This record gives sequence, structure tokens and C-alpha cells, in this order.
Amino acid sequence: MKFVIKTTCFLFLLLFINFFEVVYEKYGSARASETVILEIMVQGAKRIDPETIIAFGQIELGEPVNDAQLNNIIKNLFNTGLFADVQLSLQDGLLSIIVEENPLINRVIFEGNDRIDAEDLERELQLKPRQVLTRTKVQQDTQRLIDIYRLTGRFGVKVQPQMVMLEQNRVDLIFEIDEGALSKISKISFIGNHRFSGSKLRDVIQSKEDAFYRFLTSDDTYDPDRLNFDGELLRRFYSNNGFIDFQVVSTVAELSPGDSNFAVTFTLDEGKRYKLGKITLESAVEDINIEKLQHLYKGLEGRWYNARLVNKAVDRLVGQLGVDGFAFVDIKRQIKRKENENSVVLALYIAKTPRVHVERINIEGNSRTLDAVIRREFDLLEGDAFNVSKLRRARRSIRNLGFFSKVKVDNLVGSAKDKTILRVSVEEKSTGEISLGAGFSSQDGPLANIGIRERNLLGKGQDLTFNFKGSAARQEFKIGFTEPYFLDRDVSAGFDLVQSTTDRQTESSFDERKAGGGLRLGYSLGPDLRQRLKYSFERTQIRNVDDQASIFIKEQEGNNTVSQVGHTTSYDRLDNRRQPSKGYAVSLTNDLAGLGGDARHLRSKLRAGYFVPILEDQVLSFRLETGYIKGIGKDVKIGERFFLGGRKIRGFAPSGIGPRDLETKDVLGGNQYYTGSVELRTKKLVPEDLGIEWGFFTDFGSLWDTDYPTNVKGVDDSSPRITSGASIYWNTAVGPLNFIWAWPISDESYDKENNFKFSIGTSF
Repeated sequence: MKFVIKTTCFLFLLLFINFFEVVYEKYGSARASETVILEIMVQGAKRIDPETIIAFGQIELGEPVNDAQLNNIIKNLFNTGLFADVQLSLQDGLLSIIVEENPLINRVIFEGNDRIDAEDLERELQLKPRQVLTRTKVQQDTQRLIDIYRLTGRFGVKVQPQMVMLEQNRVDLIFEIDEGALSKISKISFIGNHRFSGSKLRDVIQSKEDAFYRFLTSDDTYDPDRLNFDGELLRRFYSNNGFIDFQVVSTVAELSPGDSNFAVTFTLDEGKRYKLGKITLESAVEDINIEKLQHLYKGLEGRWYNARLVNKAVDRLVGQLGVDGFAFVDIKRQIKRKENENSVVLALYIAKTPRVHVERINIEGNSRTLDAVIRREFDLLEGDAFNVSKLRRARRSIRNLGFFSKVKVDNLVGSAKDKTILRVSVEEKSTGEISLGAGFSSQDGPLANIGIRERNLLGKGQDLTFNFKGSAARQEFKIGFTEPYFLDRDVSAGFDLVQSTTDRQTESSFDERKAGGGLRLGYSLGPDLRQRLKYSFERTQIRNVDDQASIFIKEQEGNNTVSQVGHTTSYDRLDNRRQPSKGYAVSLTNDLAGLGGDARHLRSKLRAGYFVPILEDQVLSFRLETGYIKGIGKDVKIGERFFLGGRKIRGFAPSGIGPRDLETKDVLGGNQYYTGSVELRTKKLVPEDLGIEWGFFTDFGSLWDTDYPTNVKGVDDSSPRITSGASIYWNTAVGPLNFIWAWPISDESYDKENNFKFSIGTSF
């Protein structure tokens, strides 16, 4: 028993001793290595107060510190970014802090930056004058400059930072830049493209291989962001051709050996090609007639799946439902693959949605244009049932005003599910114009134009114009004013004052001078249908008749006054009035002269145009125009007759066809005419980035019916003239260039041809 007790006591003593040694080693030795800070001395500080340095280091007098804590003080001071070097020494309670301050930046200088302005580079940097310079930020800003240049396609750029020390610990920071050449794309390759050739896919993407004729574009410059967009373009293309599982596996850009240009390789996984089988449509809204909607998508069944056409079909469904008053239609889609048939079933489902009314119309972005000018283009008012066709018509009308560079009309959820808020967001553009134009035409010679116009006077939508146009053959001065909403009604009113002089010596041996003015009044007869009434008074002078002119023209010499009333009824369904690509327009004009003046006649004109988009950037157009003038109690004067050729039937000279005096070769004008054109316009024949538009056309027409004296040996027949040709329109940096080649297919021996015409002009 005693042995057990002694043994136990001995073991307990050993454990106690061991525990004491561990505690002493952990705490006692550490305490023994600590030194109490009794005094602090700062050396090397020039700009920074010593007390601030002590505060940054988080140092307290009277506190014991060890080696680890001293290291933390050094870290705290370095982390401020104010010091290039920090040293500590602790002896006999005296802590010495020796610092070397980072210099202040005096100037940031760029050398070698020819392509990018210094101001633009400086905005991207962290380091600015009067800031503390640190090597870390210098390295970061150097890389930032490299990245900026790479975004512009200069991947060979080199940036070397230099520092010039100045007095008072200041420094000039200099970035020496070697911009290098633009990194071009030398080659574009595709791997995995079994269905479409590489040349076809290169036409699909925006990036292009380097070529001498791409000097007007940057599409051949290497740009990683553009390559990402190219991948999306490829996906859309394949998806529109039945490859719904298509993927761009990788896009690799490698620098060509010994060159700064890149070779780009797209690796593709085309997947299977699917046809679109059956399309099903279901609706959670009970009063929607599914059968009446089926015609909007039935034409797609049995064809290769085309995502673009499917989207259009869904848009047509949404549009039709919008016409029925459903503003927020959610049509869900589900594609079910039939692998054994290489086809898919497209299931469409119309989610439950109520009919909607317009709660209010909000207009944003118009700082100059009055709200009323925009609001009056809406057929929809607050409280009306929502109608998407009226919304689209309003969007088109606002765009056609010509006051805004951007127009966006959205319908948003209102205060309840059955209410919508129409939001109109516009971005105004300059509507005031002071133009000086110059050019040259093979037909008219030198051209000049001087104009002053304000299309949105005082923000009220009023149009005021002063314009002079001059060429060797014609000079015209015009003043015009239009109030689009006269007396706050959908009625346009305006006036015109015109004076013109036309040299017709070449074709008819006389000069023509006209001066007059007119009043006009226009109003709407319905959606896209307008009527314009007008009264005009014009004095025509036939002068400078050549001694060898036709007897008929000599009889016309002198003054003639025309006082007439008329109307124009037009129906316009074009998507864009200036550059239409889709839709049609028809107009009928009738003028009756005889309300005073010398002339008595009835004149009518009918114009029609139809535009059809064939493929992307390809538009087929059809134009037709016909006119008739009938004298009332007297013959029609030559100044009121029609002349045909030149621009309306390309391939003939101005006034190149129609009744003519065979002895003097003078054109006599006609009382009846028709002209038409079929034309295909495309940008596909040359690289699109050149901005060249081609046209291939066939023009036709005829002019006849004149009342020349029996002693005039003239010709007057209505035989059709037909021409065919091509045109090139190129919008260059020096102005638009237009070339036209045309040759008659059917003509008469006395007609005057003009097979080639060109024009160039610009404004400045």
C-alpha cells in the first residue's frame, strides 16, 4: 500500500514539473524577450509629421513589444503607400523609426503617343499629379496603358515607365510608349464546318481578313470583343439553318511567326440539322381564338428550322394579340426533338393575360421639343383600349418627324394588371441646318447649294426653309413654311415662294423663268391616308428663243400666268420615307388651272411605289408614274407640258424622248406620259464594309400627245422606251459618289441617249 502511494506521488510530481516547464517556455520566455517602449524617435520624415507616422504604425508608449509586433509596425507603415523604405531599431526602450518617403508626382508625361491623346490616357490612370508615387501603382498603370492600346488593336505596344527626380522629393513620371503597328487578322479558319464552306462563314462574321481595300474600316483589326460577337453571329446563322445544337467550341487567336498579325481559328460543333415539324398553339386565355391565329405560323412547318423566322412568327402572334388589346402577352416556347426523324415539334403556349387600357403616356428625353408635338402623333389616349398597331403607327410617325436620332416606345405595367403606361424615350438631334454644298454632275455640270432650314422651329414642329440650288442649267430660290398642326388640329398649313431659271437651249432652244407662290393645307383622312389642298399662282416667261428654233416654240415666246387649285391624296405604308426597304405608297394629284390667269387646263398625276426585302440588305422596288394634262378651251402652253428622260428613264438625255421637231431637233413636250422602274439594290457584291450599294434596273416609259401646228414637221407617238442598266452608290469621305450606266433596249431614232452619268457632292 505504501509503495502504491509513493509511486502515485512521484508520478504526480513529474506531471507538475512538466506542466510548469511548458507554461514557462510559452509565457515566461516570451515575457522575458519583450521590451517596453519608453521613447520614440522618427528619422527621415520630410513631408509627413512624426506623430502621424507613429499613429500609422499603431505604436503606444509604455507598451511592451516583441519581434513579431515590430514586424507588424513595419507592415502598417508600408501599407500606407507613403514610404519606399522603413527600418526599426529598439534599444534600451528607445524605438528608432527610419523612413524613406515615396516622392510626390510633379507631372505625368507621355512620349510616343501619336494615336491616342495624352488627355485620354491620363483619364485612365490611377496616378495623378500631386499624388504619392508607388512602384505598385506604376506597374498597374503601365499595364493599364498596354490594355488601352490593345483595345484599339495594337497588341505590339510597349510601355516603359521612367522617373526623373526633382528637388523637394518630387518626380516627373514619364511613360515611354512604342505604339507599334495595328495588329491585323491575317487569316480566319474554321474547324468542324461540314455543312458550310469557310468562305461562306467568313461572310457571316464581322471580323475580316486583312486586305488592301479595307482601308475605310477596322473590321480586319484584331479585337477580342469582336471575336466574341462573331461567335454569336455564327450561332445565329446556324440556328437559322436548322442547327439548333450548334456550338462554338473554341476561338483561338495566335500571333503569326515573325509578325504582329493574328491567325484566328474557330472550332465548331455543328450538331444535327432539324426540320420544323408540327407547331402547336395553346392558350390560357379563353376568349382567344386559336384557329384565327394559325395562319401566322403555318408556313414554317416542313421547312428547315429557322430561329429568325420562328421569332418573327411569335412577334406576329404578339402583334395580333396586341391589336386585340392584350398588351403584355407571354408566349412560352418548348422544342421537342425527334432524333429518329431529324425534326422538332414547336409548342407555343399563351400565358394568361388580361385586356389592357392605357393609364398614361410619359415622354422622356425631349429638352427642346414640346411634349404636345410628340403626344399628338398618338391615336391612343389615356383611358383607351391598348392597341399595338396604333402604338407602332405612333412610333413610325414620331420617327418620321425627323427631330430625333433615337425613338423608343415601350408599354410598361401600370398600377394594375389591366393598365399600361406608354413610355416614349427620345434622343433629340439638331434640326437647324446651315448647309453649303458643292458637287459636279455629268448632266448638270457644277452644282451648288446654299440652305438655311429649321425643321423644329421653337420646338413646335414648324418647318422654315430658305434654299438656293444652282447649276449650269438651272437656278432655283425657294422660301417655305409649314405649320404641321394648324389651330391645334391635325391639319398642316404652309406657304411657298419659288423663283427658278432653267436653260433649255440644248434640248428646246429657249430659256424658261418661273416665279410664284402657293398656299397648302393638309389633313388626315384615316390611318396612313392624307389629303393636301393647295392654291398656286405662277408666272412663266419663255425667253431667249433661238432664231433657228421650232415655229411651235417661237409661238410660245412671252409671258404666261397660271392660277390653279389642286389636291394630292396619298396613302403611305413605307417603313422609312427617305430610304424605304418595305411597304408601299400611292398618291394622286389633280390640278385645275383657270381661276384667273392665262392658262386653262386640268392636270392629273398618279404615283405608286412598292418595296420588298428579298434577302438581308437586298431590296426589290417597283415604281410607276403616269400623268395627263388637258387644255380647256385652248392648247396647253409648253411651260406646263411634261418632259421625260434623264432621271426618270435612265439611259436617255434630259427631255430625251417624246414629241420633237425633226427639222430643228427641238423637244416640244407632251400632254401624256407614263414611266416605271423595276430595281434591285444590294450591298452583297463587294465587301460590305466598303459601304458600296449596287443597283440593277429596268426603266420604261413614253411621252406623247402635243398640239404643234401643221407646218411643223414633227413626230409624236406613244411607242414604249425601255432601258436597262446598273448603278453604284458609294458614300465616301469626300461625299456621295453616284455612277449610272444604262442602255436603251427599245427606242426611236430621234431620241437622245445618255449612257453614262455620274455625280459627286458634299456639304460643308
